[in-house]
Amino acid sequence: MRLRICTWNVNSVRLRAEQAARFVAEQAPDVLCLQEIKCREGEFPVNAFKEMGLPHLRIAGQKGWHGVAIASRLPLDPAPPLQVCREGHARCVGATVAGVEIHNFYIPAGGDAPDREANPKFDHKLDFYEKLTAELSRRDPKAPLAIVGDLNVAPGEFDVWNHKYMSRIVSHTPAEVAAFRALEASLGFIDLTRAMTPEPQKLASWWSYRAQDFRLSNRGLRLDHILVTPGLRDAAWRLGAPASRVHDDVRAWERPSDHAPVSADLVL
Repeated sequence: MRLRICTWNVNSVRLRAEQAARFVAEQAPDVLCLQEIKCREGEFPVNAFKEMGLPHLRIAGQKGWHGVAIASRLPLDPAPPLQVCREGHARCVGATVAGVEIHNFYIPAGGDAPDREANPKFDHKLDFYEKLTAELSRRDPKAPLAIVGDLNVAPGEFDVWNHKYMSRIVSHTPAEVAAFRALEASLGFIDLTRAMTPEPQKLASWWSYRAQDFRLSNRGLRLDHILVTPGLRDAAWRLGAPASRVHDDVRAWERPSDHAPVSADLVL
């Protein structure tokens, strides 16, 4: 069977339920992982997702901020929790779908100053990465596990519009890139989107609202990721190459999120 996993920082699920329905109709995800839903569990538009054909839900909500959810066509079974947010924010939710353990994260953005001592938000971001990496290091790399979401780091030179400039800006600083690479190394995670589109081709999944024409300014960052363990390598390459892409056309829709969805197919 094909399992299509999508991740999308939707930037308010209630504002973009119609866009979610359009995306689901066009791309037929089996599992849609959402970040920044910006609502509590009871405020989530459950009926809209049932009508989309994604009736199975796991929601971790929070008033006004953050919040993550997994919406699935297939039944969701429990997954061991990965609660690594020291602030207690709604930033992670997990489930097992068709035998694949999926954890959906909205990792802190980190504020403006890349200084752990001067900026508590940046320290929180790196602490989140460190705790998550330590937790995952105890797992079996052969187990079918996917880490997805807005991980808020553009790790590679070609995941930003200007590597030299962005190396001084939160999201692409050396400390953040090192934290991301340590997370990847913990279980030998495979970055499916980059595996499908190797460097030096540039990739981005986020573009600032400040640019009237995001394609013209082309100052994007690849902040949204689907990482899988070696236990899912065969499933990702079953058709010869990992079918993973950024749906940047969605960023051009009316009243879009500043993030585009990212998808990957596994053939189980």
